[in-house]
Amino acid sequence: NISRYIEKGEKPLAAALKGSEEIGFTIVSLTVSLIAVLIPLLFMREVVGRLFREFAITLAISILISAVVSLTLVPMLCAKMLRPHAETQQRRRSAVAVAAERAFNRLVAGYDRMLGRVLDHQTLVLWVATGTVALTVLLYVLIPKGFFPLQDTGILQGMTEADPKSSFDAMVERQQALADVIRRDADVDSLSSFVGVDGTNTTLNNGRFLINLRPKAQRTDSIEQTMERLRRAAMQVSGIELSLQPVQDLTIDSTVGRAQYQFILEAASTAALAPWVPKLLQRLQQAPELANVSSNFADSGLTAKVDIDRDTAARFGVTAATIDNALYDAFGQRIVSTIYAESNEYRVIMEADPRLQNSVASLNDIYLPSAGGGQVPLGSIAHISVQTAPLEIDHLGQFPAALFSFDVAPNASLENAVAAVRAAEQQVGLPVGISTTFEGAALAFQSSLHNEVLLIIAAIVTVYIVLGVLYESYIHPLTILSTLPSAGIGALLALMIAGLELNIISIIGIILLIGIVKKNAIMMIDFALNAERVEGRAPREAIHEAALLRFRPILMTTVAALFAALPLMLGRGTGSELRAPLGISIVGGLLVSQLLTLFTTPVIYLFFDRIAVRMRQRLARWRNDGAEAAPAGHEPS
Repeated sequence: NISRYIEKGEKPLAAALKGSEEIGFTIVSLTVSLIAVLIPLLFMREVVGRLFREFAITLAISILISAVVSLTLVPMLCAKMLRPHAETQQRRRSAVAVAAERAFNRLVAGYDRMLGRVLDHQTLVLWVATGTVALTVLLYVLIPKGFFPLQDTGILQGMTEADPKSSFDAMVERQQALADVIRRDADVDSLSSFVGVDGTNTTLNNGRFLINLRPKAQRTDSIEQTMERLRRAAMQVSGIELSLQPVQDLTIDSTVGRAQYQFILEAASTAALAPWVPKLLQRLQQAPELANVSSNFADSGLTAKVDIDRDTAARFGVTAATIDNALYDAFGQRIVSTIYAESNEYRVIMEADPRLQNSVASLNDIYLPSAGGGQVPLGSIAHISVQTAPLEIDHLGQFPAALFSFDVAPNASLENAVAAVRAAEQQVGLPVGISTTFEGAALAFQSSLHNEVLLIIAAIVTVYIVLGVLYESYIHPLTILSTLPSAGIGALLALMIAGLELNIISIIGIILLIGIVKKNAIMMIDFALNAERVEGRAPREAIHEAALLRFRPILMTTVAALFAALPLMLGRGTGSELRAPLGISIVGGLLVSQLLTLFTTPVIYLFFDRIAVRMRQRLARWRNDGAEAAPAGHEPS
């Protein structure tokens, strides 16, 4: 705006004072409304809200500092550094600069002609604006919904499971064979293997892999294709199953599952769960929206039950505690001594001969001390039998539970997958005593799915209230907010063309669009209102001139925001999948909104201006009628 006055012949200092005074309220309106857009992000609930609270605070403070700089430092620099108009004319300009200026002038002239035609057909343009609202709602309903995008961080986490009856030695052998197969893949750089009971593996038939892939630039396939290839290769090893999922930068799951999403089946007892888990598992595995469905409910493990003949044991003077100690001595981890060396110490563990630990029959050969000083074989005072039993019993709160894990099928969304799980529950016909609940990311998705629309509506309402206070009007904020449907169309179309879901990241992008896009209307309306009130121009003439004068700054700010979002959209580095929806939604929304709002905003401004005039006329007639009806000597209330 300062440069425009300098080009008209004003001195730089006078132009800086005049131009900054004119644009000051516009900057305040933009700043306050931008910060208002971020207010709903500060009040987002649960884990998602805590993730993005710092994001909103950082943006709000940055915008506030930028406004202070724009109102103070920038006018001072313009007054000191911009050249007077005479000096600018005397300088030689390059052929490229002259050609660019001519091209821009032709662009402004073309926009002037098209805007004149649009203002001559305002009814048609109003229908177009109404159609954008309907199309935005339709696209929101049609677009697949998700939570967080799947990232390619170059690290895969694998969960292995063997038959519940497998021994530790058999599990180690199969895990090693599976590791050899995985290492032969061209995209695998290294891996770590874990077998045995630890903080993650709760039973001996489970194992883990941490697979490091080669750098993303050196791989030809996507991480989904790599995981599918590794799963097919793992089928070569019999007796063990492999589940894979990529390690994510952002995760809210408290447990490591065999797939990306989990839900829990809960009942009052393990016996009540047992018949329904396999039925539901089979039905879920048939759902086309789901992939890699599994459950940790394992009730077919083996246990050796020792039934003591207490009468016979009493005759020999053998107690239950004696039997317990003998079994722990043979198969437990009893420390009998510690050997101290110069730099280390070594614990001596007592156990039975490992060759005798491979069969339940060896329990019969455990000898117990009797009261008479002799040795009594365990088999003579107890009956040993092999039975099935659960390897583990999980609980949710105080009730037994079974954890199901699932991934989303390639052509489905998380929204479809959640609906498929609910449909499977109804088809199986779970009894009233069994309940289901989603866990981790799936549970947070359900919550965010209900809050997404409320979050966007809250942002719009907040902006409306703030703009209403700034402009002291109910009408002009509606004109400014009329630019938002076009941005929504652009963002949703861009996401659908890119094959992406509407997730938390793209929702953040759309909320930022609400703050960015409305600056087009604010720039036009501020100048039009000033032209009407100060210069006494007609509404059509005022908004027409405002659109032409603000065309350059509108185009400049849009292109600047567009180029700022391009690195997010085009980035292909590690973890770029998390940033891409933000860039795509901003770029798509800016492109479409720029094309539409340059023509719809002037028409909507005139439409609401006519409504405001009619309301003032009706109010004036009501006041006049009240004055005529009032008794003499009394003022109408």
